[in-house]
Amino acid sequence: MNQKLICQNRKATHEYHILEKWEAGLSLSGTEVKSLREGSCQIAEAFVLEKGGDLYLQNSTIGIYKQGNRWNHEQNRQRKLLLHKREINHIIDGIHKKGCTAIPLKMYFKDSWVKVELALCRGKDQIDKRQDKFKQEAKREMERVLKAHRR
Repeated sequence: MNQKLICQNRKATHEYHILEKWEAGLSLSGTEVKSLREGSCQIAEAFVLEKGGDLYLQNSTIGIYKQGNRWNHEQNRQRKLLLHKREINHIIDGIHKKGCTAIPLKMYFKDSWVKVELALCRGKDQIDKRQDKFKQEAKREMERVLKAHRR
């Protein structure tokens, strides 16, 4: 399968413990897809909202398509996520747990379809963030030593 990354949420792994991941489709208009092909997207502040048994992507910004004129889309509208009913129910159950939320990790083209990788997450404490930083620095130091040893 051919995948092309449009945008990703880099702060997500720093701010949250990722519990589960899903791939979802998006219900988009024509100018939104054209704008995404230009790479005009932002999902850093986005989250998943449950409304009437369906899931919606809230606070995601898809820029205005310059040649769209009067048929252009609204930048910050709610976009419906396309998942199987079983997956929707599982995510809704996870969202209703205390301290859990669903956020998008990345948005990409899979062949010609726009897909979003969703994650069920729990927020990290300041201590957890510090421990992750120490682990990352230790891993980098080990890689430097191994690289120097190979030469």
